[in-house]
Amino acid sequence: MEDQATQLREMMQSRRTNAKKTRIITVTSGKGGVGKTNIAVNLAIAYAQTGKKVILIDADLGLANVNVILNMIPKFSLYHVATKQKKMTEIIESTEFGIKIIAGANGFSRIANLSEEDRISFIKEFETLSSADIIIIDTSAGISNNVLSFVEAADEVLIVTTPEPTAITDAYGMIKVIATETDSIKLNLKLVVNRVHSAAEGKRIADRMTNIVGQFLNCKVDYMGFIYDDSVVSQSVIRQKPFIITEPNSKSAMCIRHLVSRIEKIDIAQTGGVNRFIDKLMGRAYTT
Repeated sequence: MEDQATQLREMMQSRRTNAKKTRIITVTSGKGGVGKTNIAVNLAIAYAQTGKKVILIDADLGLANVNVILNMIPKFSLYHVATKQKKMTEIIESTEFGIKIIAGANGFSRIANLSEEDRISFIKEFETLSSADIIIIDTSAGISNNVLSFVEAADEVLIVTTPEPTAITDAYGMIKVIATETDSIKLNLKLVVNRVHSAAEGKRIADRMTNIVGQFLNCKVDYMGFIYDDSVVSQSVIRQKPFIITEPNSKSAMCIRHLVSRIEKIDIAQTGGVNRFIDKLMGRAYTT
């Protein structure tokens, strides 16, 4: 598995030499249940709404569920690519939300049993995705060679946590592993605090995390923002339709669009005349 992770890192990093730059954003977390996949899905749609060509890869190797949130039943997944039943370009599926997805699958960890030749062939399939402007990778929760390979390959790494003490502890543990087992200085590690009740709460948690990381790990993590604990999020999961589509003017949707603007360092127009509101609100989060 370690050889597979190394090969995947080297292959995906080589994409940076391409004439056309494809941005790779990896969304990960220290533990499950923090809303990582929901953020990845809505983030992908927010990017697509800016005119970008977006591919969302469900790289959760044990509990793939991007397709569940999107109410899709994929015919094929990364497993079929790993076992040479399909090419990567053959399993990409379009969605009604302006993004394309590559589905993961339960039992995908069986890739560890592939021969060296089959493993290299699988990794090379990722090279066929260079036509995308943005590739967002939703990893599995926790730490594994697969997760670390996608982390090291990324231009930005979004680490998702919540105010829960266990989530904060596990996020720190994740950052610690990244700092000790990768060249973290070259990585753009960014923190997103999900399910907060106020801007001040998000900033307080981020300050605590970034200070501890800087002090004990000699590693920099930038605070990108927060996502409100918003009832529309859970409702969207039940309805299997992303909240940025069903409730584009909700607080959570505005937070997602602001997250894109922070990553890209651009202004993204909010719908419904709320741009000034969200900018003021987020500005207070960073100064309170």
